Amino acid sequence: MTGGHAHHHGPPSPPPAATAGGAPAAPHQVASWKLLATLAIGGALSGLLVVMVYRVTLPAVQRYAGQVVEGAVREVLKAPARWDTLYLVNGKLTRGAPAGAAAAELPRAFVGFDAAGKRIGVAVTAQEPGFQEELSLMVGFDPATSRLIGMEVLDEKETPGLGDKIERDSAFGGQFPGRVVPLKGVKGAPGRGPSEVQTITGATISSRAVIRIINDAVARWRPLVQAFDEGTAR
Repeated sequence: MTGGHAHHHGPPSPPPAATAGGAPAAPHQVASWKLLATLAIGGALSGLLVVMVYRVTLPAVQRYAGQVVEGAVREVLKAPARWDTLYLVNGKLTRGAPAGAAAAELPRAFVGFDAAGKRIGVAVTAQEPGFQEELSLMVGFDPATSRLIGMEVLDEKETPGLGDKIERDSAFGGQFPGRVVPLKGVKGAPGRGPSEVQTITGATISSRAVIRIINDAVARWRPLVQAFDEGTAR
């Protein structure tokens, strides 16, 4: 035995795994097409689930939307005995929606009548930008005189505590019945003008947006209703 230091070695490394033919096996890899297929299947299933949920919930959503509209029509026309629905098609009002058309998606006018069958007014929805996002209103008016019967805010996302007073402030909303369009917004106590509406302090932009939407709605729908009346009177 010769002198020198002894060399100590760790345990020998295990031999590489061998295939049936004796060659070392390559590291396991997932083919890219399998990854793509998995992603595609997952995406398709997710999309299918979204569609299924949409189809299941759609009838309930549509029923609720219809109930909101019906309640607003009753409110702005002061509980009419009944009403007819007219559809705006190709720039003219008609009693029925075209075949194949989604009636709920067409612009509509709701013509209210009292118990004796006399027309008491027309209700229409109108939507335009407010201070933050779109404001949606239901407006009731008399086409013969442009006098408002009522107004209700259907949807608003104005600033909480300020702009949202257009919906929460009953004094603001209570000014509209009996006013004559076109309306004029005024600060402070309104005068005796039949078209003056007092704006809300701290929410001037939002309250003026309501006035603008009402003015535009009556300007748009009044001639349409009058043309319909003339056509049916012939």
